Amino acid sequence: MARPIHFEIHASEPERLINFYTELFGWRIERWGEMPYWNVSTGPDDSGEVGIDGGLLPREGPAPAAGAPLNAMPITVGVDDCAATLARAVELGGSQSMGVSPIPASVGWRTSSIRTATSSASCSRTTRPPCSGRHPECS
Repeated sequence: MARPIHFEIHASEPERLINFYTELFGWRIERWGEMPYWNVSTGPDDSGEVGIDGGLLPREGPAPAAGAPLNAMPITVGVDDCAATLARAVELGGSQSMGVSPIPASVGWRTSSIRTATSSASCSRTTRPPCSGRHPECS
Protein backbone atom coordinates (compact mmCIF):
# COMPACT_ATOMS: atom_id res chain seq x y z
CA MET A 1 0.00 0.00 0.00
CA ALA A 2 1.36 3.44 -0.90
CA ARG A 3 1.57 6.01 1.93
CA PRO A 4 2.06 9.78 1.82
CA ILE A 5 5.76 10.64 1.98
CA HIS A 6 5.78 14.40 1.41
CA PHE A 7 3.41 17.37 1.51
CA GLU A 8 3.58 20.85 0.05
CA ILE A 9 1.89 23.99 1.27
CA HIS A 10 1.21 26.43 -1.57
CA ALA A 11 0.83 29.94 -0.19
CA SER A 12 0.35 33.44 -1.55
CA GLU A 13 2.92 34.72 0.95
CA PRO A 14 5.09 31.78 2.08
CA GLU A 15 7.37 33.94 4.23
CA ARG A 16 4.39 34.83 6.48
CA LEU A 17 3.75 31.16 7.19
CA ILE A 18 7.26 30.33 8.40
CA ASN A 19 6.74 31.94 11.81
CA PHE A 20 3.10 30.81 11.97
CA TYR A 21 3.82 27.08 11.57
CA THR A 22 7.04 27.27 13.59
CA GLU A 23 5.18 28.85 16.52
CA LEU A 24 2.04 26.71 16.20
CA PHE A 25 3.54 23.25 15.63
CA GLY A 26 7.26 23.67 16.35
CA TRP A 27 8.19 22.81 12.75
CA ARG A 28 11.64 23.72 11.42
CA ILE A 29 11.36 25.55 8.09
CA GLU A 30 14.52 26.34 6.11
CA ARG A 31 15.04 27.86 2.69
CA TRP A 32 16.31 25.39 0.10
CA GLY A 33 18.93 27.04 -2.10
CA GLU A 34 18.12 30.20 -4.04
CA MET A 35 14.72 29.13 -5.34
CA PRO A 36 11.53 30.20 -3.53
CA TYR A 37 11.14 26.87 -1.73
CA TRP A 38 11.44 25.96 1.94
CA ASN A 39 11.91 22.48 3.41
CA VAL A 40 9.53 21.75 6.28
CA SER A 41 10.73 19.35 8.98
CA THR A 42 7.90 18.21 11.23
CA GLY A 43 10.08 16.33 13.70
CA PRO A 44 13.39 14.54 14.19
CA ASP A 45 13.94 11.41 12.11
CA ASP A 46 14.98 9.42 15.19
CA SER A 47 11.89 10.28 17.29
CA GLY A 48 10.10 7.01 16.54
CA GLU A 49 6.93 8.97 15.73
CA VAL A 50 5.05 8.51 12.49
CA GLY A 51 5.05 11.58 10.27
CA ILE A 52 6.21 13.11 7.03
CA ASP A 53 8.14 16.21 6.04
CA GLY A 54 7.26 18.60 3.28
CA GLY A 55 7.76 21.90 1.57
CA LEU A 56 6.46 25.45 1.42
CA LEU A 57 6.35 27.37 -1.85
CA PRO A 58 4.59 30.27 -3.57
CA ARG A 59 1.11 29.62 -4.93
CA GLU A 60 0.98 29.62 -8.73
CA GLY A 61 -2.24 31.54 -9.25
CA PRO A 62 -4.86 33.35 -7.20
CA ALA A 63 -5.79 32.25 -3.71
CA PRO A 64 -9.26 30.75 -3.31
CA ALA A 65 -11.98 33.30 -2.50
CA ALA A 66 -13.46 33.37 0.99
CA GLY A 67 -16.09 30.64 1.27
CA ALA A 68 -14.81 28.83 -1.83
CA PRO A 69 -14.51 25.03 -1.70
CA LEU A 70 -11.18 23.57 -0.76
CA ASN A 71 -8.86 23.41 -3.75
CA ALA A 72 -5.89 21.60 -2.25
CA MET A 73 -4.79 18.37 -0.59
CA PRO A 74 -5.22 19.19 3.10
CA ILE A 75 -2.80 17.96 5.73
CA THR A 76 -3.71 16.87 9.23
CA VAL A 77 -1.29 17.43 12.09
CA GLY A 78 -1.37 15.27 15.23
CA VAL A 79 -1.51 17.40 18.40
CA ASP A 80 -2.11 16.78 22.11
CA ASP A 81 -5.02 19.24 22.41
CA CYS A 82 -7.10 20.37 19.42
CA ALA A 83 -8.88 23.17 21.26
CA ALA A 84 -5.63 24.64 22.60
CA THR A 85 -3.99 24.36 19.17
CA LEU A 86 -6.94 26.09 17.52
CA ALA A 87 -6.83 28.87 20.13
CA ARG A 88 -3.08 29.31 19.56
CA ALA A 89 -3.63 29.44 15.78
CA VAL A 90 -6.11 32.28 16.26
CA GLU A 91 -3.60 34.09 18.52
CA LEU A 92 -1.03 33.79 15.72
CA GLY A 93 -3.40 35.37 13.19
CA GLY A 94 -5.21 32.31 11.84
CA SER A 95 -8.93 31.66 11.87
CA GLN A 96 -11.19 28.63 11.95
CA SER A 97 -13.85 27.32 9.63
CA MET A 98 -15.06 24.66 12.10
CA GLY A 99 -14.60 24.11 15.80
CA VAL A 100 -13.40 20.96 17.52
CA SER A 101 -15.59 17.92 16.86
CA PRO A 102 -15.42 14.17 17.53
CA ILE A 103 -14.10 11.77 14.92
CA PRO A 104 -16.58 8.86 14.41
CA ALA A 105 -15.93 5.43 15.95
CA SER A 106 -14.23 6.97 19.03
CA VAL A 107 -11.03 7.66 17.09
CA GLY A 108 -10.52 11.04 18.78
CA TRP A 109 -11.07 14.73 18.10
CA ARG A 110 -10.41 17.03 15.18
CA THR A 111 -10.56 20.64 14.21
CA SER A 112 -11.03 21.28 10.56
CA SER A 113 -9.24 24.04 8.76
CA ILE A 114 -6.99 26.29 10.73
CA ARG A 115 -6.75 29.03 8.12
CA THR A 116 -4.24 31.79 7.59
CA ALA A 117 -4.55 34.40 4.89
CA THR A 118 -2.64 32.13 2.55
CA SER A 119 -3.09 28.46 3.54
CA SER A 120 -5.08 26.00 5.64
CA ALA A 121 -4.42 22.88 7.70
CA SER A 122 -6.26 20.64 10.14
CA CYS A 123 -5.22 19.07 13.41
CA SER A 124 -6.29 15.89 15.13
CA ARG A 125 -5.96 14.25 18.54
CA THR A 126 -6.58 10.53 18.29
CA THR A 127 -7.48 8.27 21.19
CA ARG A 128 -6.86 5.13 19.16
CA PRO A 129 -5.47 4.41 15.70
CA PRO A 130 -7.84 5.24 12.83
CA CYS A 131 -9.85 2.26 11.64
CA SER A 132 -9.56 0.91 8.12
CA GLY A 133 -13.35 0.83 7.82
CA ARG A 134 -13.46 -2.99 7.63
CA HIS A 135 -14.93 -3.40 11.11
CA PRO A 136 -18.56 -2.78 12.13
CA GLU A 137 -17.58 -0.36 14.91
CA CYS A 138 -15.90 1.89 12.35
CA SER A 139 -19.03 2.73 10.42
